[in-house]
Amino acid sequence: MPMRPMRLARYVWAAPCSALGLALALPALLLGGTARPVGGVLEISLAAALRRLRLRRLPFRAITFGHVILGTSRTNLRRLRAHERIHVRQYEQWGIFFFLAYPLSSLLQLLQGRSPYWHNWFERQARAKASPAEFGRHKET
Repeated sequence: MPMRPMRLARYVWAAPCSALGLALALPALLLGGTARPVGGVLEISLAAALRRLRLRRLPFRAITFGHVILGTSRTNLRRLRAHERIHVRQYEQWGIFFFLAYPLSSLLQLLQGRSPYWHNWFERQARAKASPAEFGRHKET
């Protein structure tokens, strides 16, 4: 079944961001990471690569680049799927401009004395659709 024109346009618009995600994933895949498509998004578990490199933690549990989601484990990918899917939609709206808009939002929050992550507009939007268990009990102030 052919892809609908609007859906195809969203994939093309976000393609440069997805390409970066694939480039970042390639070393992990070569080190045993696994990839699988889930609902039109490529989810990549870094667990085996992290074990092989003896890395205990990364500064994220999951991170999205276009239609590519990198997660520290299959469990984290599954648990954070709703949140990360909002970021996929943001990439579909913003395209490569997301790479500018996201850090600018963080910078604005930092300049106002707020958390650049917790108060970032894109993160707030994604958390609004995510379950509270995904992020603990952090309250936005």
